[in-house]
Amino acid sequence: MYELCPHCGLRYEIEPGYFIGAMYVSYAISGGVALVLGFLIFYLGGDPDGWVYASIIAPVMVVIAPVNFRISRVIWLHYVAGIKYIKGL
Repeated sequence: MYELCPHCGLRYEIEPGYFIGAMYVSYAISGGVALVLGFLIFYLGGDPDGWVYASIIAPVMVVIAPVNFRISRVIWLHYVAGIKYIKGL
């Protein structure tokens, strides 16, 4: 991620270890996605074997990891720093 916001100049990492809390947000997002996928596989696939769950959910987790990384940091910034979007910028 950028060190400073290219638009407003906000410094993202206010102190060392600032985004450690974002790790918990990322874990919650990943857990939610895996849970929803697990329920979908269960109901649409008729409760297949365990390897089917793993072979579908694991690659999806790898694919969404970069997006999850950014989204969890953005959520953490909004939650902790109280950053608000200003309409029109």
